[in-house]
Amino acid sequence: MGVNIKGRSFLSLLDFTTSEIEYLLDLSVDLKRMKRAGVPHRYLEGKNVALVFEKTSTRTRCAFEVGAHDLGMGTTYLDPSGSQMGHKESIADTARVLGRMFDGIEYRGFEHEKVEKLARFSGVPVWNGLTNEFHPTQALADILTMREEFGDDLKGKKIVFMGQVGNTADSLAVICSKLGIDFCQCGPQEDVPGNRTFQPWIWERCQDEAAKTGAHLSVTDNVKEAVSGANAVYTDVWVGLGQPKELWESRIALMSPYRVTDEVMGMAADDAIFLHCLPSFHDTNTTVGAQIAQGFGISEMEVTDSVFEGPRSRVFDEAENRLHTIKAVMYATLG
Repeated sequence: MGVNIKGRSFLSLLDFTTSEIEYLLDLSVDLKRMKRAGVPHRYLEGKNVALVFEKTSTRTRCAFEVGAHDLGMGTTYLDPSGSQMGHKESIADTARVLGRMFDGIEYRGFEHEKVEKLARFSGVPVWNGLTNEFHPTQALADILTMREEFGDDLKGKKIVFMGQVGNTADSLAVICSKLGIDFCQCGPQEDVPGNRTFQPWIWERCQDEAAKTGAHLSVTDNVKEAVSGANAVYTDVWVGLGQPKELWESRIALMSPYRVTDEVMGMAADDAIFLHCLPSFHDTNTTVGAQIAQGFGISEMEVTDSVFEGPRSRVFDEAENRLHTIKAVMYATLG
Protein backbone atom coordinates (compact mmCIF):
# COMPACT_ATOMS: atom_id res chain seq x y z
CA MET A 1 0.00 0.00 0.00
CA GLY A 2 1.30 3.46 -0.92
CA VAL A 3 1.88 6.23 1.58
CA ASN A 4 -1.11 8.51 2.16
CA ILE A 5 -0.92 11.43 4.61
CA LYS A 6 -3.81 13.46 3.21
CA GLY A 7 -5.65 15.40 5.91
CA ARG A 8 -2.84 15.16 8.47
CA SER A 9 -1.05 18.04 10.15
CA PHE A 10 2.72 18.43 9.97
CA LEU A 11 3.79 19.52 13.45
CA SER A 12 6.82 17.37 14.24
CA LEU A 13 8.71 14.67 12.39
CA LEU A 14 8.20 12.48 15.44
CA ASP A 15 4.63 12.05 14.16
CA PHE A 16 5.79 10.48 10.88
CA THR A 17 7.23 7.09 10.01
CA THR A 18 10.45 6.52 8.10
CA SER A 19 8.44 5.59 5.01
CA GLU A 20 6.33 8.74 5.24
CA ILE A 21 9.42 10.96 5.55
CA GLU A 22 11.05 9.23 2.58
CA TYR A 23 7.83 9.73 0.61
CA LEU A 24 7.94 13.48 1.32
CA LEU A 25 11.57 13.62 0.23
CA ASP A 26 10.86 11.71 -2.99
CA LEU A 27 7.89 13.99 -3.69
CA SER A 28 10.14 17.01 -3.12
CA VAL A 29 12.51 15.71 -5.79
CA ASP A 30 9.65 15.33 -8.28
CA LEU A 31 8.29 18.81 -7.57
CA LYS A 32 11.77 20.36 -7.82
CA ARG A 33 12.29 18.67 -11.18
CA MET A 34 8.98 20.05 -12.47
CA LYS A 35 9.72 23.54 -11.15
CA ARG A 36 13.10 23.62 -12.84
CA ALA A 37 11.70 22.28 -16.10
CA GLY A 38 8.87 24.82 -16.11
CA VAL A 39 6.22 22.08 -15.95
CA PRO A 40 2.97 23.42 -14.41
CA HIS A 41 1.80 21.55 -11.31
CA ARG A 42 -1.25 23.46 -10.11
CA TYR A 43 -2.65 20.37 -8.42
CA LEU A 44 -4.46 22.30 -5.67
CA GLU A 45 -6.21 24.85 -7.84
CA GLY A 46 -8.88 26.78 -5.94
CA LYS A 47 -7.69 25.98 -2.43
CA ASN A 48 -6.60 28.68 0.02
CA VAL A 49 -4.15 28.65 2.92
CA ALA A 50 -3.52 30.99 5.86
CA LEU A 51 0.06 31.82 6.80
CA VAL A 52 0.23 32.86 10.46
CA PHE A 53 3.58 34.41 11.42
CA GLU A 54 4.20 35.46 15.01
CA LYS A 55 7.91 35.37 14.12
CA THR A 56 9.07 37.04 10.92
CA SER A 57 10.80 35.05 8.21
CA THR A 58 12.39 35.18 4.77
CA ARG A 59 12.76 31.57 3.61
CA THR A 60 9.73 30.08 5.37
CA ARG A 61 7.34 32.78 4.21
CA CYS A 62 8.64 32.84 0.64
CA ALA A 63 8.65 29.05 0.40
CA PHE A 64 5.03 28.77 1.55
CA GLU A 65 3.82 31.63 -0.65
CA VAL A 66 5.64 30.55 -3.82
CA GLY A 67 4.90 26.89 -3.17
CA ALA A 68 1.19 27.59 -2.69
CA HIS A 69 1.12 29.70 -5.86
CA ASP A 70 2.85 26.96 -7.86
CA LEU A 71 0.22 24.51 -6.64
CA GLY A 72 -2.58 26.88 -7.67
CA MET A 73 -3.55 28.05 -4.18
CA GLY A 74 -4.29 31.48 -2.77
CA THR A 75 -2.52 32.70 0.39
CA THR A 76 -3.41 35.13 3.17
CA TYR A 77 -0.45 36.31 5.27
CA LEU A 78 -1.13 37.23 8.90
CA ASP A 79 1.77 38.89 10.71
CA PRO A 80 1.83 39.58 14.48
CA SER A 81 -0.39 42.64 13.95
CA GLY A 82 -2.63 40.97 11.38
CA SER A 83 -4.82 38.88 13.68
CA GLN A 84 -6.17 38.84 17.22
CA MET A 85 -4.93 35.32 17.96
CA GLY A 86 -4.00 35.02 21.61
CA HIS A 87 -4.84 38.68 22.30
CA LYS A 88 -8.53 39.42 21.91
CA GLU A 89 -9.34 35.95 20.60
CA SER A 90 -8.22 32.60 21.93
CA ILE A 91 -6.12 30.29 19.79
CA ALA A 92 -8.94 27.76 19.79
CA ASP A 93 -11.47 30.32 18.54
CA THR A 94 -9.05 31.62 15.92
CA ALA A 95 -8.42 28.07 14.74
CA ARG A 96 -12.14 27.41 14.31
CA VAL A 97 -12.56 30.61 12.32
CA LEU A 98 -9.59 29.98 10.06
CA GLY A 99 -10.63 26.35 9.59
CA ARG A 100 -13.97 27.52 8.16
CA MET A 101 -12.25 29.78 5.59
CA PHE A 102 -9.03 28.00 4.66
CA ASP A 103 -7.99 24.55 3.51
CA GLY A 104 -4.71 24.62 5.46
CA ILE A 105 -2.89 26.77 8.02
CA GLU A 106 0.82 27.43 8.49
CA TYR A 107 2.06 28.68 11.87
CA ARG A 108 5.47 30.11 12.76
CA GLY A 109 5.95 31.36 16.28
CA PHE A 110 6.89 30.44 19.81
CA GLU A 111 5.25 27.81 22.03
CA HIS A 112 4.70 24.45 20.34
CA GLU A 113 1.39 24.22 22.17
CA LYS A 114 0.01 26.95 19.88
CA VAL A 115 0.51 24.99 16.69
CA GLU A 116 -0.92 21.91 18.40
CA LYS A 117 -4.05 23.86 19.38
CA LEU A 118 -4.45 25.17 15.84
CA ALA A 119 -4.35 21.59 14.58
CA ARG A 120 -6.73 20.36 17.28
CA PHE A 121 -9.44 22.96 16.74
CA SER A 122 -9.21 24.03 13.09
CA GLY A 123 -10.27 20.81 11.39
CA VAL A 124 -7.77 21.33 8.55
CA PRO A 125 -4.09 20.40 8.10
CA VAL A 126 -1.73 22.67 10.04
CA TRP A 127 1.96 23.00 9.19
CA ASN A 128 4.68 23.95 11.63
CA GLY A 129 6.86 26.69 10.11
CA LEU A 130 8.90 26.87 13.36
CA THR A 131 8.20 26.70 17.08
CA ASN A 132 10.47 26.82 20.10
CA GLU A 133 10.74 23.02 20.06
CA PHE A 134 10.80 22.01 16.39
CA HIS A 135 11.59 23.19 12.86
CA PRO A 136 10.50 20.18 10.76
CA THR A 137 10.30 21.83 7.33
CA GLN A 138 13.93 22.93 7.74
CA ALA A 139 15.04 19.38 8.54
CA LEU A 140 13.38 18.06 5.39
CA ALA A 141 15.28 20.61 3.31
CA ASP A 142 18.53 19.69 5.06
CA ILE A 143 18.14 16.02 4.24
CA LEU A 144 17.10 16.73 0.64
CA THR A 145 20.34 18.68 0.30
CA MET A 146 22.27 15.74 1.74
CA ARG A 147 20.56 13.38 -0.71
CA GLU A 148 21.55 15.58 -3.63
CA GLU A 149 25.16 15.39 -2.50
CA PHE A 150 25.49 11.78 -1.36
CA GLY A 151 22.57 9.86 -2.90
CA ASP A 152 19.20 8.73 -1.57
CA ASP A 153 20.54 6.16 0.91
CA LEU A 154 22.08 8.19 3.72
CA LYS A 155 22.30 5.39 6.27
CA GLY A 156 25.66 5.54 7.99
CA LYS A 157 26.34 9.13 6.91
CA LYS A 158 27.09 11.56 9.73
CA ILE A 159 25.80 15.07 10.45
CA VAL A 160 27.39 17.20 13.17
CA PHE A 161 25.49 20.16 14.59
CA MET A 162 27.87 22.73 16.05
CA GLY A 163 26.53 24.99 18.79
CA GLN A 164 23.56 25.23 21.08
CA VAL A 165 20.54 22.96 21.10
CA GLY A 166 17.33 24.51 19.80
CA ASN A 167 14.48 23.78 17.39
CA THR A 168 16.79 23.13 14.43
CA ALA A 169 19.00 20.70 16.34
CA ASP A 170 15.91 19.01 17.79
CA SER A 171 14.43 18.37 14.35
CA LEU A 172 17.76 17.26 12.89
CA ALA A 173 18.13 14.70 15.67
CA VAL A 174 14.62 13.45 14.98
CA ILE A 175 14.97 13.08 11.22
CA CYS A 176 18.40 11.45 11.54
CA SER A 177 17.04 8.94 14.02
CA LYS A 178 14.18 8.12 11.64
CA LEU A 179 16.43 7.68 8.58
CA GLY A 180 19.40 5.88 10.08
CA ILE A 181 21.77 8.84 9.83
CA ASP A 182 24.39 9.32 12.54
CA PHE A 183 23.95 12.61 14.41
CA CYS A 184 26.22 14.41 16.84
CA GLN A 185 25.58 17.70 18.62
CA CYS A 186 28.79 19.46 19.60
CA GLY A 187 28.59 22.28 22.11
CA PRO A 188 28.36 23.04 25.83
CA GLN A 189 26.83 20.04 27.56
CA GLU A 190 25.17 21.71 30.51
CA ASP A 191 22.13 23.88 31.05
CA VAL A 192 23.68 27.25 31.77
CA PRO A 193 22.52 30.76 30.87
CA GLY A 194 22.62 30.96 27.09
CA ASN A 195 22.55 27.22 26.53
CA ARG A 196 20.27 24.24 26.94
CA THR A 197 20.78 20.57 26.30
CA PHE A 198 18.27 18.27 24.61
CA GLN A 199 15.01 17.94 26.48
CA PRO A 200 14.98 14.41 27.93
CA TRP A 201 11.69 13.39 26.32
CA ILE A 202 12.89 14.43 22.84
CA TRP A 203 16.26 12.71 23.24
CA GLU A 204 14.62 9.52 24.54
CA ARG A 205 12.21 9.42 21.59
CA CYS A 206 15.10 9.90 19.20
CA GLN A 207 17.10 7.10 20.82
CA ASP A 208 14.08 4.82 20.54
CA GLU A 209 13.83 5.56 16.82
CA ALA A 210 17.59 5.20 16.32
CA ALA A 211 17.46 1.72 17.83
CA LYS A 212 15.13 0.73 14.98
CA THR A 213 17.15 2.29 12.14
CA GLY A 214 20.73 1.82 13.30
CA ALA A 215 21.46 5.53 13.68
CA HIS A 216 24.07 6.54 16.24
CA LEU A 217 23.17 9.65 18.23
CA SER A 218 25.65 11.43 20.46
CA VAL A 219 26.50 14.67 22.21
CA THR A 220 29.94 16.04 23.09
CA ASP A 221 31.88 19.21 23.79
CA ASN A 222 34.96 17.88 21.97
CA VAL A 223 35.14 19.41 18.49
CA LYS A 224 37.67 16.98 17.02
CA GLU A 225 35.77 13.97 18.36
CA ALA A 226 32.51 15.29 16.92
CA VAL A 227 33.65 16.35 13.47
CA SER A 228 35.95 13.43 12.69
CA GLY A 229 34.50 11.59 9.70
CA ALA A 230 31.46 13.86 9.41
CA ASN A 231 29.80 14.18 6.02
CA ALA A 232 27.99 17.40 6.90
CA VAL A 233 28.87 20.11 9.40
CA TYR A 234 25.88 22.23 10.39
CA THR A 235 25.50 25.34 12.53
CA ASP A 236 23.03 28.08 13.40
CA VAL A 237 23.12 31.62 14.83
CA TRP A 238 24.02 32.02 18.48
CA VAL A 239 21.14 34.38 19.31
CA GLY A 240 17.84 33.51 17.70
CA LEU A 241 15.03 35.63 16.34
CA GLY A 242 13.07 37.31 19.11
CA GLN A 243 15.76 36.77 21.75
CA PRO A 244 17.15 39.85 23.55
CA LYS A 245 20.34 41.43 22.19
CA GLU A 246 21.74 41.40 25.72
CA LEU A 247 22.44 37.70 25.20
CA TRP A 248 25.19 38.34 22.66
CA GLU A 249 28.01 38.87 25.15
CA SER A 250 27.43 35.62 27.02
CA ARG A 251 26.69 33.63 23.87
CA ILE A 252 29.88 34.80 22.14
CA ALA A 253 31.96 33.70 25.12
CA LEU A 254 30.11 30.38 25.39
CA MET A 255 29.90 29.44 21.71
CA SER A 256 33.12 30.77 20.15
CA PRO A 257 34.93 27.43 20.68
CA TYR A 258 32.32 25.85 18.39
CA ARG A 259 32.66 28.27 15.46
CA VAL A 260 32.89 26.43 12.12
CA THR A 261 36.26 27.32 10.61
CA ASP A 262 38.44 25.94 7.82
CA GLU A 263 40.32 24.01 10.50
CA VAL A 264 37.08 22.43 11.71
CA MET A 265 36.04 21.50 8.17
CA GLY A 266 39.49 19.96 7.72
CA MET A 267 38.69 17.51 10.52
CA ALA A 268 35.63 16.22 8.65
CA ALA A 269 35.49 13.74 5.78
CA ASP A 270 37.13 14.79 2.52
CA ASP A 271 33.74 15.16 0.86
CA ALA A 272 32.05 16.94 3.79
CA ILE A 273 29.69 19.81 3.10
CA PHE A 274 28.72 22.82 5.20
CA LEU A 275 25.05 23.53 6.03
CA HIS A 276 23.30 26.44 7.74
CA CYS A 277 19.58 27.21 8.07
CA LEU A 278 20.20 30.98 7.63
CA PRO A 279 20.40 33.85 8.26
CA SER A 280 24.11 33.71 9.06
CA PHE A 281 26.48 36.17 10.68
CA HIS A 282 29.62 35.30 8.72
CA ASP A 283 30.66 38.91 8.01
CA THR A 284 29.76 42.50 8.91
CA ASN A 285 27.41 43.13 5.97
CA THR A 286 24.31 43.20 8.18
CA THR A 287 23.19 45.65 10.84
CA VAL A 288 23.60 43.01 13.54
CA GLY A 289 26.96 41.88 12.20
CA ALA A 290 28.27 45.44 12.18
CA GLN A 291 27.00 46.05 15.70
CA ILE A 292 28.65 42.89 17.01
CA ALA A 293 31.94 43.81 15.34
CA GLN A 294 31.84 47.25 16.89
CA GLY A 295 30.79 46.05 20.33
CA PHE A 296 32.82 42.85 20.69
CA GLY A 297 35.60 43.08 18.12
CA ILE A 298 34.69 39.99 16.08
CA SER A 299 33.65 40.02 12.42
CA GLU A 300 32.56 36.37 12.18
CA MET A 301 30.37 34.47 14.56
CA GLU A 302 29.02 30.91 14.19
CA VAL A 303 30.91 30.35 10.90
CA THR A 304 33.82 32.05 9.19
CA ASP A 305 33.29 33.79 5.88
CA SER A 306 35.80 31.50 4.18
CA VAL A 307 33.69 28.44 5.04
CA PHE A 308 30.36 30.10 4.28
CA GLU A 309 31.53 31.26 0.85
CA GLY A 310 33.80 28.28 0.23
CA PRO A 311 33.47 25.30 -2.13
CA ARG A 312 32.03 23.03 0.55
CA SER A 313 29.12 25.33 1.35
CA ARG A 314 25.66 24.20 0.24
CA VAL A 315 23.68 26.81 2.16
CA PHE A 316 21.89 28.28 -0.85
CA ASP A 317 20.97 24.87 -2.29
CA GLU A 318 19.60 24.16 1.18
CA ALA A 319 17.66 27.44 1.19
CA GLU A 320 16.11 26.69 -2.21
CA ASN A 321 15.13 23.25 -0.98
CA ARG A 322 12.87 24.86 1.62
CA LEU A 323 10.54 25.64 -1.31
CA HIS A 324 10.43 22.13 -2.71
CA THR A 325 10.03 20.33 0.61
CA ILE A 326 7.37 22.73 1.89
CA LYS A 327 5.51 22.34 -1.38
CA ALA A 328 5.65 18.57 -0.92
CA VAL A 329 4.21 18.84 2.59
CA MET A 330 1.31 21.02 1.42
CA TYR A 331 0.53 18.83 -1.57
CA ALA A 332 0.77 15.56 0.35
CA THR A 333 -1.54 16.73 3.15
CA LEU A 334 -4.06 18.58 0.94
CA GLY A 335 -3.95 16.69 -2.36
